[in-house]
Amino acid sequence: MEIKKVAVIGAGTMGAGIAQICAQTGWETNLFDAYPEGLKKGMNSIDSFWNKGISLGKTTLEQKNKWASNLHPNMNLVDAVKDVDMVIEAVPEILEIKARVFHVLGVETKEDCILGTNTSSLSIADIAAASGRPDKVIGMHFFNPVPIMNLLELIKHDLCSKETIRLAKEAGNKMGKTTILVKDVPGFATSRLGVILGNEAIRMLAEGVASASDIDTAMRLGYKHPMGPLELSDLVGLDVRRDILNNLAESFSDESYRPHPLLEALVENGELGKKTNKGIFNWENGIKSERNDLV
Repeated sequence: MEIKKVAVIGAGTMGAGIAQICAQTGWETNLFDAYPEGLKKGMNSIDSFWNKGISLGKTTLEQKNKWASNLHPNMNLVDAVKDVDMVIEAVPEILEIKARVFHVLGVETKEDCILGTNTSSLSIADIAAASGRPDKVIGMHFFNPVPIMNLLELIKHDLCSKETIRLAKEAGNKMGKTTILVKDVPGFATSRLGVILGNEAIRMLAEGVASASDIDTAMRLGYKHPMGPLELSDLVGLDVRRDILNNLAESFSDESYRPHPLLEALVENGELGKKTNKGIFNWENGIKSERNDLV
């Protein structure tokens, strides 16, 4: 099977980014969101990214127009997934929501359609079971910002077929991603390591070990990380990080994975990072600045 047409479910930060690279790959791409304001915001973010590329001289208006012609917003889930070759789900990290989506996908998509989930921590096997055809389901964990980050973490569960893995790898390569394949264990490879580092960085910030900027600089210059763990946490979303940590704590029955109280407090206050203009850092107008009111 050759992938020519795809659907992306969820037009948030990750979904919009995934839809963007699918359109840029040359695939007909349906972007679905249940909320009109969410769909509009996702489409606008893609348009802004393309316009910025043009202003920087990295892309051309002709390229943008060609990519835009591949991208189709849709508010009807059944219509969005009809006759597509691959679906990538990017709805919130709540198993019940993902299971409802995959139940629909199992009924409404073609029998040979690849069903990918962009979950960063939930059980792929549990999500796959809801589809009724788990052999077609695979974890496809992208990284933010999707158009820039080169890694695609593929997660296989016990019932995932070799053909599904092969097609997912092929799709990732066509999108310009380097793929890795990991087992379906809590946190997979990347989330498990990333959230632990981020949680410890938040603990150090709360204890006054160093400022947020200095902690990040330590990891960037001392360990050659492209971005510090605190800035990355703000970019991913503190609510997402909190949920992954809680999932790890419950999955491993290990309270050491629990999110630090400072992280919990920020999430409860609605200070979720860059997407709310405030998190560990201030992000007014998209520009990062130090906060002096956290500790």
